[in-house]
Amino acid sequence: MAIGLDPRQAVSVARQPIFDRRGQIIAHELLYRHAPEATACNDAGDLAGARTLSDAVLAVGLDALTCGLPAFINLTRPLILNGAGSLLPRELAVLEIREDVPIDAEVIEACQRLHAEGYSLALDDFTPGSDAETLLPWVRYVKIDVLATPAPQWRALAARFDQMKIHPLAEKVETIEVAERARAAGFQFFQGYYYCRPTTFATTPLPARRLAYLQLLTALSRENLSLGEVEDLVKHDVSLSYRVLRAINSAAFGIQREVTSIRSALVLLGVTQIRAWASVWALAGLSEGNSPGAVATALVRARCCERLGELLSGPESGGYFMLGLYSLLDVILKRPMSHVLTEMPLPMPIRDALVGGKNDARTALDLVVAYEQGEWASACAGAERLGLRADVLPDVYSDGVRWSRQLSQITAAA
Repeated sequence: MAIGLDPRQAVSVARQPIFDRRGQIIAHELLYRHAPEATACNDAGDLAGARTLSDAVLAVGLDALTCGLPAFINLTRPLILNGAGSLLPRELAVLEIREDVPIDAEVIEACQRLHAEGYSLALDDFTPGSDAETLLPWVRYVKIDVLATPAPQWRALAARFDQMKIHPLAEKVETIEVAERARAAGFQFFQGYYYCRPTTFATTPLPARRLAYLQLLTALSRENLSLGEVEDLVKHDVSLSYRVLRAINSAAFGIQREVTSIRSALVLLGVTQIRAWASVWALAGLSEGNSPGAVATALVRARCCERLGELLSGPESGGYFMLGLYSLLDVILKRPMSHVLTEMPLPMPIRDALVGGKNDARTALDLVVAYEQGEWASACAGAERLGLRADVLPDVYSDGVRWSRQLSQITAAA
């Protein structure tokens, strides 16, 4: 029997990150489908756009969905003319004009007005020489489909927009190799699979500091880790001890008396919570600030995979948190995943899933990745293969976003 939630409570909003030249997430585009089991948006465009606004703001929370970063939201002609974009805070909203919007005097006037009010506008799937050229004086971002646009044109387009003080954004960036070529052509921002389909990396020795973080992450991944073992791991890392105590004594927990020992912190929060914190700090340490987008994405995946593991209640479902958390280790370390996992004591199904093996764990990871990319058909097909109803996915994903946002705030404060 399939497991599911009341579909009336489902919120079918996902997000796709937008990266800068350093690999930092600078914004998210919000994606919408009229129902969690939908494989395409069959609603009229204006209705879909309106529901993206309402679902994001009211149900999940715009700040949680975007981690306080700008949100790119598609607007159709009726939404542009009706002023729907002005319902969002101007500091968080980037109003994206879809490529199928007819550009006439009314649309131009509405865009001029939104620009004057301080809103950022973006053009989606821009084609040189199209009617969208008339909107360029009022837009801040222009998206170029690098799959549909010949590569020899990239540099000229990027230079043109840069001269106009418009940010050129390369979309449909499928791999890091394409991202590197677009970066060399002068694009400032990137959207697409990017970190989700990494290149094959050569094996190189890890610096001692990163090796220490990897060893810590390895130790934390052991099953049935006891309270005493977690305490020893934390206590033997001075910076980790400091962060744990600083985090638990922060205002977020409202503890009346100061907690001064790791043992007390473990008793108050539990092994699971401390392991999550320590894993996040270790993962961030491994990235050395080079792949912040990958770390942020891995956190959401970790919580989503954990939730799916809880629903499945299988013998290895407890390892699903690590499944999501480790899913981008090859990108973060720039080493093949098979080499990264050599010394890690992970359950065999989790290990197999991370190197591409076909099992339930891999299906869970793939559907989370599909959902975060707005590939609704693939996500729903994965849920079906696991015996889950598609209407669990919006709840799982929104919980992952909120959880990672809260965890990031706590760990950053420490």
